[in-house]
Amino acid sequence: MEAPEDNLLRELNDLKASFTKTIDKLAKDLKRQSKIMARSDKRQRKEYDELQAKLQEVKDLSAEIEETQREVVLTMGAIGESRSKETGNHVKRVAEYTYILARYYGLPEKECEMLKQASPMHDIGKVAIPDSILNKPARFTPEEFEKMKEHAQLGYDMLKYSNRSLLKMASIVAYEHHEKWNGKGYPNATSGEDIHIYGRITALADVFDALGSARVYKPAWDDEKIFNLFKEERGQHFEPALVDIFFGHLDEFLQIRDSLKDV
Repeated sequence: MEAPEDNLLRELNDLKASFTKTIDKLAKDLKRQSKIMARSDKRQRKEYDELQAKLQEVKDLSAEIEETQREVVLTMGAIGESRSKETGNHVKRVAEYTYILARYYGLPEKECEMLKQASPMHDIGKVAIPDSILNKPARFTPEEFEKMKEHAQLGYDMLKYSNRSLLKMASIVAYEHHEKWNGKGYPNATSGEDIHIYGRITALADVFDALGSARVYKPAWDDEKIFNLFKEERGQHFEPALVDIFFGHLDEFLQIRDSLKDV
């Protein structure tokens, strides 16, 4: 008859053998699973890398499209100005002025940069104005002035159907940059904050550059005359806050003007 302790020892040995067998099986399963996971991880890493490469391609293409769009906007703006015997530097200066005004006005940086890119299109509607009016070396008759004012509506109509955010902004600039704070501008006699901020900013930038530049119908104004007009037009033609920004950062405006002089 088997002693109790021998029976217990045998059961312990059987349990040990069973445990060892189970551990070995688990170890084999773990090794197999590790190999599967390694292959899976490798495949997933490859798929991830391929996805990142495709995303980068999309980003690069998007950046190229945006850069092309900026170049098209600037070129079209320069074409519009060249029809009225103005230089491409006019739209470049206006672009820089609008950026300064927008930044100190408190617009988000991305919006400031977009306005800088859109503002060169402010007079694109001039391409549809007859040369006899556009380049007349004298004051307009009332009838000619009414025809000239159409360029704001024409520019808006050219751009308003685009789904591109930059061109949508350009359409607003083209439409509203001749509106006045006191409601005596055109094309809609809009006043105060009902004028879009893009139009209010571009209005001041455009007038500052136009007054300081020679045109077929006038010589360039000297700075004192320009500054006196701006003080008089604070709250009339221009939003008071924008005039204050202009004088508060005058050195920056003059530096831009000097660095982008007409040839």
